[in-house]
Amino acid sequence: MDVESNKPEIRKGRKFDQVLEGARAVFLRDGFEGASVDDIAREAGVSKATLYSYFPDKRLLFMEVAKCECARQADEAAALIEPEQMPVAEVLRFAAERMIEYMSSPFALQTYRLCVAEADRFPQLGHEFYHSGPEVVRRHMVDYLGKAVAKGELRIDDLELAADQFAELCKVDIHNRLIFGVSGCCNPRDRDRIIDGAVEMFLARYGVR
Repeated sequence: MDVESNKPEIRKGRKFDQVLEGARAVFLRDGFEGASVDDIAREAGVSKATLYSYFPDKRLLFMEVAKCECARQADEAAALIEPEQMPVAEVLRFAAERMIEYMSSPFALQTYRLCVAEADRFPQLGHEFYHSGPEVVRRHMVDYLGKAVAKGELRIDDLELAADQFAELCKVDIHNRLIFGVSGCCNPRDRDRIIDGAVEMFLARYGVR
């Protein structure tokens, strides 16, 4: 059976944004498993019938909220970066802080786990989330690196590879500990150590001496 041809679809209407705002509040408060459709409808000020008319599956609603949340944080980060006024090391540190802040949030962890858990049943969910979330961050990073290269601040031949490498450097140790629920993760000292190492290693490879 073709999974794509039987996937639930999102329908938009007058109260679509209202439903998303209510869902965002409930998901951030209660998580995916703890959030009930009744609570979401109540928070959004709509009937369950209206909610289901837009989102026939709670997973679709969660993923739509997750996509919007990730895109919002990406846009905020891009707006705060001022390449013309900040040294490269400071921009990289800021980017690393935002990546780790989002990566370690309960909402991001729930999103990641849901994408993995539903990969077989709803493969389009992870695909759509990636292109409206992580890929947005990646494009911002590639754009910034290109400007830094043009100004002679960095020396990079493959901007996409460099952006991916920096993102991976920021995940060192943290991502696996979070996913597997290892205790003692993500205290300020650990975050600073990983950020320092990511920035220093990246500049050692791509910095202009």
